[in-house]
Amino acid sequence: MPTAPLLTFTDKGIYCAEGDFFIDPWRPVPRAVITHAHSDHARPGHGQYLCTIGTAPVMQHRLGEIAVQTAAYGEAVQINGIRVSFHPAGHLPGSAQVRLERGGEVWVVSGDYKVEPDGLAEPFEPVPCHAFITETTFGLPVFRWQNQEAVAAQIMGWWAQNAREGRVSVIGAYALGKAQRLMAALTPIGPILTHGAVEATTRILRQQGYALPETLHATGDVSGKTHPGALVIAPPSALGSAWAARFGPRSEAFASGWMAIRGIRRRRGNATGFVLSDHADWPGLNTAIRATGASRVFVTHGYTSAFCTWLLEQGYDAQIVATPMPPSADTEDGAA
Repeated sequence: MPTAPLLTFTDKGIYCAEGDFFIDPWRPVPRAVITHAHSDHARPGHGQYLCTIGTAPVMQHRLGEIAVQTAAYGEAVQINGIRVSFHPAGHLPGSAQVRLERGGEVWVVSGDYKVEPDGLAEPFEPVPCHAFITETTFGLPVFRWQNQEAVAAQIMGWWAQNAREGRVSVIGAYALGKAQRLMAALTPIGPILTHGAVEATTRILRQQGYALPETLHATGDVSGKTHPGALVIAPPSALGSAWAARFGPRSEAFASGWMAIRGIRRRRGNATGFVLSDHADWPGLNTAIRATGASRVFVTHGYTSAFCTWLLEQGYDAQIVATPMPPSADTEDGAA
């Protein structure tokens, strides 16, 4: 029986020595297994990539010509004797947890995940394992989400009021995942316009068969006059910009889990904040970990110290693992 840990944590990323591959490495490596296409997890410069069928097209759009092998959810891929498979993470379309098995010993790397189904991403699937590596982006008890239907109703009310008062509604949402989740969750009461970054990823997901409503790329001749009552979905960086100003009278908002913190909401200067996250909240993290049955839990980015202490108090063999990924502008990991 092998005694070495199935995974170790190196300065390049989470490493499987027997399989000789890394998971979501942050420095260039010969072989990378990727959980999802956000830029802080799918980085350029690797020799070979392995990801889900749903992740590959967006990743290729973002990284250009790369060597990619894909696998369906649940399909086993043997890498130097290690059985590797992907299982839905519920984070965004195509996102996955990575399951590794060696002689009956199972480890799971969660990547980013959420447990609430959103009607678009493949729903989170608990994977029984001996060791579980979890993110803790929102790993404090203060983070408790309302269900998606309630938040969607709030956004619909804001949009309808703006339309009645002659304003365009501009909402900031990450271009991959959150933007499309909003499209799928809202019932259109007017045209949906998109920033170029949002439109590009939406088009790729639509081509893969994800059910998304009609949208219009907001090019230079599109404004509040040409499309009254519109909802504009744009990356958070576009809020308050000259790009947003050309829509004329407007109301701006931001959809993110960080909007649960009043101080962050105030610092961003957005008139309205909607608490909607693609990460698990405090109850979600605990639910997911219990469902794995794992006794060993490795805690990565986010509120690692507080969450690790909590797990130790609950009887888990828990420890913090440093994952020095640079903050990303396209995910909530870097939005604070």
